[in-house]
Amino acid sequence: MDFHLLLIFALFTAIVLKGSHASVPAELYWQSMLPNTPFPKALKDFLYPADIGKKITFSFPEDYMPENSLDTPNLATYDVAYWPDNRKFVKTSISNATTVYFLYHDLLPGKSMRIIFTKSTNGSNFLPRKIAESIPFSSNKFPEILNYFSIKSTSKEAEIMKQTIEECEAPPIRGEDKYCATSLESLVDLVAAKFGQNVQAFYNEAEEENKKQEYTILQGIKMMGENHMVCHKQKYAYAVFYCHRIKDTKVYKVPLMGVDGSKAEAAVVCHMDTSAWHPHHYAFQILNVKPGGPSICHFLINSDTIVWISTS
Repeated sequence: MDFHLLLIFALFTAIVLKGSHASVPAELYWQSMLPNTPFPKALKDFLYPADIGKKITFSFPEDYMPENSLDTPNLATYDVAYWPDNRKFVKTSISNATTVYFLYHDLLPGKSMRIIFTKSTNGSNFLPRKIAESIPFSSNKFPEILNYFSIKSTSKEAEIMKQTIEECEAPPIRGEDKYCATSLESLVDLVAAKFGQNVQAFYNEAEEENKKQEYTILQGIKMMGENHMVCHKQKYAYAVFYCHRIKDTKVYKVPLMGVDGSKAEAAVVCHMDTSAWHPHHYAFQILNVKPGGPSICHFLINSDTIVWISTS
């Protein structure tokens, strides 16, 4: 069956499923492979097969914009520590900046930080695995990819998609294990291979999203473990997740209270060893520290970022 027939089948399936309460095949696959792990609410919105025909749009973070906006790393990849040498960063006023990175010794009850928990604005959904695997995902075949999605090579969307592929293809930093999943089934396979069936999915739960405000860390910080993997949803024409594990990291569940009284429970990852990070990484410029210096933590502020934690 060629690509176009598969696409017609995928779109027909989406229409049928939206009119019923039936589980999509990918969700059934999840249940068969990860029976002890409830399906994360953070993934449910991306279940229906992607509509390749709709216009693709991407948003940019508010703070810490590079000199060239087309090179803006999306919020999902804030902790990808590989950057090309020619990438230059400028930052906005610290007084109004969103806290993404902070020092490990500041992970304490009573500390206040300006945070915005972002709801996914990249509406791309999962493709069925057979269709996803039939579409190239490689820099070498990027013109072919753009042709599939009818995207102009000079467009902003093309630049962002190219960056996503390059980040997936980039070699891992020392101590990093990385993989890009182009379907829900491939994501499930990855999780099952790394953790077996004893795994918990953890993600942010915030009463207020897309609202920048001051939050105070409450009592009840919980260290979830060191054997974990983080998966970030990328900006792409269909759902792609960049998953990685970095040596010497810890993940915490952190309760927060906003100035407006809203509550949140956030995922925080702390990197105990940053010696392998690129010296131009955001964190070093924001915190005025160097690779191999003090331990650095960061919020996983996107609603579509998932932390997988071994429970065995």
